[in-house]
Amino acid sequence: MQEKPREHIHKGIVLKTVLTFLVSYLLFLILWIAVKDSYARGIIFTASKVVAGMKDTTFEEMTEERDIIQATFSPLARGSDVLIDIPVKTSSYTFNAPLTFAIMAAMYRFIRKKRAYGEALLILLSVHLLYVFSLEAKVLTDVLVDRGLEKAGNLRIFFYQFLWSFTENMVIRFEPFLIGFYMFIRFRK
Repeated sequence: MQEKPREHIHKGIVLKTVLTFLVSYLLFLILWIAVKDSYARGIIFTASKVVAGMKDTTFEEMTEERDIIQATFSPLARGSDVLIDIPVKTSSYTFNAPLTFAIMAAMYRFIRKKRAYGEALLILLSVHLLYVFSLEAKVLTDVLVDRGLEKAGNLRIFFYQFLWSFTENMVIRFEPFLIGFYMFIRFRK
C-alpha cells in the first residue's frame, strides 16, 4: 500500500502570508487609531445599557477624557441620590484589535468564506462587550453592596469578579490568537 505524498507549504506562500500580515497590521493600526474612540463609545454605551437593566440602575451618561470613557449610573432605589462613575480605559480591551484584523487578513489566502470573517468580527465584538459588561457589573455590584443598596450575595460578587478577571486576564490577552485558531479550525479546507 502506497502512502499519499504530503502536501508541502511552498516558501512563496509563507512569505506572502507573512508580508500580508505585516502590511495589513500597519494599515489596520493606522485605521484603528482613527476609529477606536467611536467604536469604544458604542461598546460602552451598549454594555452600560445592559448592565443598568440587570443591576436596577439607570445609565445616566458617558464622559470622555483621553483614553478613558466614564459611564455614570444612578440606583433606582428610593431615596438614593448616588451617582456611580465607572471609568473604562478603552485601550485595555481594544489594544489588540489591529493584530486580530491582521491575522484575519493573513488567513485570507487560506480561508475565503465571508462567513468566517463575519463570525470572527462577531466574536471580537462579543469579547469587547463582555469585557465592559463584566467590569461595570463587578464595580456596580461592589458599590451597591457597600452602600447597602443591594444585598450582599457572595456568589453573585464572586461571579462578577471571576467573569471580569477571566475576561481581562485571559480572553482579552489571547483574543487575536483565539479568533485566528477558531477561523482555522472551523473553516479550513
